[in-house]
Amino acid sequence: MTVQAVLDQPTSPANDDVTGARTVASVPSESEPLTAAESIDQLVHAAMARWTGGLSPASLALAFADWQLHLAASPGKRLQLALNAVAEGSRFARMVSTPHAAWQPWFMVKPQPGDNRFAGQDWTLPAFNVVAQAFLLGEQWWHSATSGLRGVSKGNSAIVDFTVRQCLDVVAPSNFAFSNPEVLRRAMDSGGGNFVSGWHNWLEDCRDLLSGKPSEPPLFVVGKDVATTKGKVVYRNELIELIQYAPATTDVCPEPVLIVPAWIMKYYILDLSPENSLVRFLVERGFTVFMISWRNPGPADRDLGIEDYRKLGIDAAIDVINQLAPERAIHAAGYCLGGTLLAIAAARLQRERPGCLRSVTLLAAQVDFTDAGELTLFINESQIAFLEDMMRQRGVLETAQMAGAFQLLRSNDVIWSRLVRDYLMGDRAAPSDLMSWNADATRMPYRMHSDYLRKLFLNNDLAEGRYLADWQPMALSDLRAPMFVVGTVRDHVAPWRSVHKIHLLADADIAFVLASGGHSAGIVAPPSEEGHSYQLLEKKADQPYVGPDEWLRKAVNRDGSWWLEWVRFLTAYSGTWEPAKTSLHAPQSGPPLDDAPGQYVLQH
Repeated sequence: MTVQAVLDQPTSPANDDVTGARTVASVPSESEPLTAAESIDQLVHAAMARWTGGLSPASLALAFADWQLHLAASPGKRLQLALNAVAEGSRFARMVSTPHAAWQPWFMVKPQPGDNRFAGQDWTLPAFNVVAQAFLLGEQWWHSATSGLRGVSKGNSAIVDFTVRQCLDVVAPSNFAFSNPEVLRRAMDSGGGNFVSGWHNWLEDCRDLLSGKPSEPPLFVVGKDVATTKGKVVYRNELIELIQYAPATTDVCPEPVLIVPAWIMKYYILDLSPENSLVRFLVERGFTVFMISWRNPGPADRDLGIEDYRKLGIDAAIDVINQLAPERAIHAAGYCLGGTLLAIAAARLQRERPGCLRSVTLLAAQVDFTDAGELTLFINESQIAFLEDMMRQRGVLETAQMAGAFQLLRSNDVIWSRLVRDYLMGDRAAPSDLMSWNADATRMPYRMHSDYLRKLFLNNDLAEGRYLADWQPMALSDLRAPMFVVGTVRDHVAPWRSVHKIHLLADADIAFVLASGGHSAGIVAPPSEEGHSYQLLEKKADQPYVGPDEWLRKAVNRDGSWWLEWVRFLTAYSGTWEPAKTSLHAPQSGPPLDDAPGQYVLQH
């Protein structure tokens, strides 16, 4: 299929009501003129966004007004909070007056699981332990005040609780030198050298921020240190490069594997260093692997939507693979947002080209967004309209804003612990390929991001059968190919219980894996690394539904990497292996364009 043919296919307007469901608010394109009033509003909102980091002040104000008004009208709740404060204050006073010989650390409250701010042994010393417990008690009290208030909407309550927690995290005793025993011990051991090193670290970061680029070259260079698996770019259009990797075995699986990464970041999360590259792992076990590498969009790409990503991305890649490996079904795999797009494309292909896909693998990918974690806190009409006005002027969502949103979800681990380590302890984190990839962010086109937030997050159109592809509503029940689905325990982007909802929607055999780790580290889990574990439970399409809690009880916990399970799954649904082909392209498609990793991954 040519690029022009892909572009010429009709797309459905965002507000077409084909299914008779509610009309979805349309996203205005650049070609649609704004009225004078709309232009003024858009300019004001775009200017405000520069100072608020893209957060809508109206959305935040509405949430706090909802909470405050209901709290003011709930004297019983206020009395309960006051009594709790007096009771905890009295217990705290008795704890402080306990003789040193009878002192027990964490007598009143302990940090929550995953809160590592007070994990060091020095935090058990009485003086610092008292400070830490006082902070945790205050944090606990505020959580009681901002949650469980009858009448407040669930979304507004979560926004208030999240915002208050972020404010409290700023003043945590671990963030200040005089109240952090680990910083004080480092200062005594180094004679204050940690503060000198921290000062230099701060100056370096300021210089990098002002210049817009790091002062030192990256330690992990794309194509040299990461994304090094041998291959060729066999196809390119204005949105993707398709990379085919060289076979590493004499015999290969007849069905090729197509990997669809998220376009929020660069594709090489799945082809990092040789020892933890999923692509290399697959080709060394006899699979023919294709990878989509997305182009980093700019302001001129403002009107590219999700449907453009499907057509120019997955559909175009499948057409090329069908030319290179005719009459062969494809094992398709998608990571994060790429998995969501793959689910859409797979459901459509099941109608038009049954048997095109031999299996579908979703890696930390959601298709139902009703329980999508804290990312949904600020996904409401006010917030999305504010973001659309900001992006309409710029054409894209910049990398810094997107990275900042994800950092807020794990502010203790990503923001405050880093500041303490770099500026108070005077250390720098050891560089890693995963950190290097995480810093190599991409932009998001205006229309695509708006489509994503409105159709998937806000309205949940995909799960509820209202999402339109080529003028037709898509139903995830059309997913019939065997599925391998992976969620991760500590995923803050795609919570595993949300990923598990595929069991409610797809009419397919599903092997569901719950892997240790988070959204990235749980997926990059090579067998050569120790410490990985996973749970696995398979469900046939005609078997009863198993909810997430019951799934946890039934699924066997196993040590090691889930990668080996995926290879077993792919092998079970593959044909008889055949000799590998030395050529990486079909004669009619012309010679390869470039060596892997191609050109698009190098764009900034």
